[in-house]
Order: sequence, then structure tokens, then C-alpha cells
Amino acid sequence: MVSKLDLYKVFWRVALSKSFSKAAKELYMTQPAVSQSIMQLERELDIRLFNRTPRGVSLTNEGSLLFEYVSSALNLIDVGEEKMLEFKHLTAGQLTIGVGDTISRYYLLPYLEAFHMKYPNIKFKIENGTTLELCSMLKSGVIDIAICNFPIDDPTLEQIPCMDIHDVFVCGEKYKNLFSQPTNLEEVVKLPLILLEPSSISRKYVEDYIFSKGIKIAPEFELGSHDLLLEFAKINLGIACVTKEFSQEYIKKGLLYEVPLVEEIPKRSVGVCFLKSVSLSQASKKFVEIIENGQD
Repeated sequence: MVSKLDLYKVFWRVALSKSFSKAAKELYMTQPAVSQSIMQLERELDIRLFNRTPRGVSLTNEGSLLFEYVSSALNLIDVGEEKMLEFKHLTAGQLTIGVGDTISRYYLLPYLEAFHMKYPNIKFKIENGTTLELCSMLKSGVIDIAICNFPIDDPTLEQIPCMDIHDVFVCGEKYKNLFSQPTNLEEVVKLPLILLEPSSISRKYVEDYIFSKGIKIAPEFELGSHDLLLEFAKINLGIACVTKEFSQEYIKKGLLYEVPLVEEIPKRSVGVCFLKSVSLSQASKKFVEIIENGQD
């Protein structure tokens, strides 16, 4: 097909210039090479495309019909190449990001703003979901990249940690006097616990850590939203396990109090995730760079 495309380009140029010699100069070819190309195309199509005269060439009826289609095709190729350049230079295109509500609200927004300032012509599409749902979206091609909680146990995904986060327990006014001193996990879990739903990566990470200490838990509430954890704890329904970095507004205002632990839960991270087997688009690469460089 590539070789035939070259023949069509020669045909198109000859038709425009109405001369083999002029077409040869414009194509930086010899005149015999141009003549040979036209003869080859006519043989392959089994049809005569040009009327040859001493003053030049003119299209036959069949050649005129073919010229319309070839012109359209070559113009579309030119437009396609222009679009590819636009995508390459980020003057057009779309970036589809998968992210959960909490990370979107407390982490992602400044990076979206920084990217939009640099590349205003790139459109954003945001897909919401849990970390596990976002991993499925990556594999099905629904999203380009995901911003989610780590760790993720999946060797097909590239994971770039970008921000350390800490899981802590918080309580409202009713329980705060119970924790004037650092407390063991054994004592904390005896109180009504407010945790995320079991399918959450954050819940699983904390639960696995607690189990590793030989401690069993039976949550009083299992919720699907980090903001609900904060609200339930604020009205004294129990002790909530939350992400410290995403709870600062409540803690600083004195709406909630962090429970001091004798042994803190090991830190984990939030970061960018994408398929190892698929090359990132130019827009995705630039967005990842902005996150890695801290909006610079």
C-alpha cells in the first residue's frame, strides 16, 4: 500500500501540473521515473488515466474520477498529519484521568490547574471510582492514567508514588479525653470503629496492618466516603480511621482530634498509575511530569 500511495502522489501531481516534466521537477524525480510510475499505476488499475499530447497530458474521464478520490484522500492525510502535530505539541487533544473523590478534592485540583495553565487547549475528562475500579478502567482503556492510593498488587501497572500519606484515628469531643496519652491499638479497636468499606485499598492496608499485630476488628460503621468518616466521627458515632493529610481542615478547626498511638501505622502513598504495556500520550506524559515535579 505504501508503494501504491507513492504512485497516487505522482498521479496527483501530474494531474495538477498537466505535464510529466513539470511534475518531475516538483517531485524532485526524473521525467522517466514519473512516466514509469504512471505506466505502473495504469497497469495495476488496468485503465488509461491520461491522454498524452505533444503539449502535455490531460486526464481521461476515468482519470478525472480517480483524481477526485485521490485528492480527497491526500487532503485527509494532510489533515491527519496536522492533527498529529497538534497532539504532539499539545495544542489539541483530551486527557482522561481516573480519580476518587477524596484524592481529587484534596490532592489533584492544583495539578489540574497547573496543567491547564500550560496547555489550555487540552480538554479534561474525569472518571470517578475506587482504586480497584480505576485499575479496571486502565486495563479496558477507559482512562489514560489514574491518581489513586498505593500500594496496588498488580504487576501490569506502573506505579509512581508522588505523596506520602498517613492513616490515623480521629475522634470527636466525646472520646478525646480517653486519649490524653499515646494509646495501643488494642485499646482503640475496643471502641466503636468507623472504617471505609472492605473493598477500599485504604481499608485493606490498615486492616492488614492491624491483623499483623494479632488484633481482630469489628467496625461499627463501614462507609463509602472519606468525608463521611469525618462527619460520623465529628458527631461522636465512634473512632474513624482517616487519611491525616486529607483531614487537616477538621483537625485544625478542632472539630476532630487525632488519636495518639504508641506505634503509628506505617505511611503509604498516593500516586500516578498507568499500564506498563501501553505508551502514554504526550498529554499524559506532561501531566505526570507536572505531578512528579510538584506543579513546576
